[in-house]
Amino acid sequence: MSRTPTVLTIITGHSRGLGEALARQCLQAGHLVIGIARHRHTGLDAEALRDDTPFQQWEHDLAEPQAAGWALLEWLQAQPADRFGRATLINNAGVLAPPRPLADSDPGDTARVLRVGLEAAMTLTGLFLRGTQGWSARRQVLNVSSGLGRRAMAGSAAYCAAKAGLDHFTRAVALEQAALPNGARLVSLAPGVVDTDMQQQLRGADPAAFPDQGRFQALWDQGQLATPEATARQLLARLERPDFGSEPIGDVREG
Repeated sequence: MSRTPTVLTIITGHSRGLGEALARQCLQAGHLVIGIARHRHTGLDAEALRDDTPFQQWEHDLAEPQAAGWALLEWLQAQPADRFGRATLINNAGVLAPPRPLADSDPGDTARVLRVGLEAAMTLTGLFLRGTQGWSARRQVLNVSSGLGRRAMAGSAAYCAAKAGLDHFTRAVALEQAALPNGARLVSLAPGVVDTDMQQQLRGADPAAFPDQGRFQALWDQGQLATPEATARQLLARLERPDFGSEPIGDVREG
């Protein structure tokens, strides 16, 4: 007989990197996990089956986020309002355009970065909040941000803009929710420097087009990248804290 979870956790970009580590740890904790990504992760399917843990994988390209958003709203509205003790949306998905000056960038790459990193997060957050209105659960939104949303870097204008937008929309929606009874708690949290495919992309960039390439190479050479598993533990620990949401902007390196 499968366990009946009291925690619902929705994770975008769960099929690899930090999102995969988050999904795996939430499954191990017995959450009902809904992962949203372009591709399924068969290994996570097998783990959930082995541990008898409810798990759903929804295949959506978050560069076209409305389909995922409406599917999420429909699913949430079909649930009993008292089914979960806690419901969390983790907007983790993000992509990086090839590092180069904006004048040399493909507009299609720029659009994809903004749509996956910002528009999808806003779309899913809005429909998550709508779909859980009236729930008795503690409702939380964790937006996975970046130091690059707070410090500009040449060669990554679209990514910097997406993360800065993520921070500022979090501030705005946190104000909206603070005025409501049982309003959701929102935090945009920078996870530090994590060993993911994105870091590999930055290290492999052309230094002539991306002046900071050497800095990212040095982080790798000096072993300064955190593992996705360790970072996932830090992010999930933040969600457990009673003061989650007291400040809408944070950084795991600041405690």
